Amino acid sequence: MTLIDALGSGTRLAILRELSREPMYVSELAETIGMDGKSAVHHLSTLEEAGLVDHYRRGNRKYYELNRRIELRIAPPPERTFILQADEVDDER
Repeated sequence: MTLIDALGSGTRLAILRELSREPMYVSELAETIGMDGKSAVHHLSTLEEAGLVDHYRRGNRKYYELNRRIELRIAPPPERTFILQADEVDDER
């Protein structure tokens, strides 16, 4: 899956927005976004495959966090410029 494909879902964008605030575990994230846990796991797996999120365990909970910073800049016409940049996030946990 490409980065563009991973970002092509409003639900995955909402997940990324929530994870940009703080790491979250699956059920917490699912409740915040308003979906069931199975759907959340599916979207998180897709984002993980694309290299956008990573996970770690704390006790019995699996937390997800952003692995990359995404910057989207779209210029209005007439330029029609689309720039997508994804950089590694400094991990200072």
